Amino acid sequence: MQAVILAGGLATRMQPRTLTLPKAMLEVAGRPFVAWQLEALARDGYERVLVCVGHLGEQLRDHVGDGSAFGLAVEYSEDGPKLLGTAGALRRALPLLESTFLVTYGESYLPFDYSAPLRDLEAHPEALGSMSVFENRGRWDASNTRVEGQLVVSYEKGATSPDVTFIDYGAIALRREVIAALPEGEPLGLDGVQADLARSGRLRALVAHERFFEIGSEAGLAELSKKLETP
Repeated sequence: MQAVILAGGLATRMQPRTLTLPKAMLEVAGRPFVAWQLEALARDGYERVLVCVGHLGEQLRDHVGDGSAFGLAVEYSEDGPKLLGTAGALRRALPLLESTFLVTYGESYLPFDYSAPLRDLEAHPEALGSMSVFENRGRWDASNTRVEGQLVVSYEKGATSPDVTFIDYGAIALRREVIAALPEGEPLGLDGVQADLARSGRLRALVAHERFFEIGSEAGLAELSKKLETP
């Protein structure tokens, strides 16, 4: 199984920390955050991890190396001189993608089974993606996803409808063909891909039952550190 970590952003919300350190290398409970992610992916059965890097990505490369310290084979894809966005980075990494793969963000800590979206996608050949969702009801961030049965039927940041009660949990399994269909070298967001898949009726919803954590803010960083430091 292959997982992709999107870790190429500028992380402007975490400046000045991220002026000299990529966000995935921020310390959480005594370790760089990426170490927690890689450990979780290995625990849940992944063998290969592709890290899409950009801003200060050499620091992440130097720390993780080939991934053998985590029991993984880790490869890297560079954004290059142009910021490509989350989906644009995946398109650039196309030659390294397997036929199905998991995508997660370099700031998201998800207390669930990371293999579940990929297993769900592989069990449903009619689907193009399987997206983890959480019934957030606006508690930790603005809800952006409407779910009907086992499908994501709409995905829209800034949605205000009362029936939009779920949120993108931060991990989605995709088929390679979804990324291959995108234009090469263009800045693109993964949210647009998710919205298109939802409209097509081919994006499954996999409900997570424990809230997500993130290090995209000082409050989130402190909250996750506290959680991981607690036995």
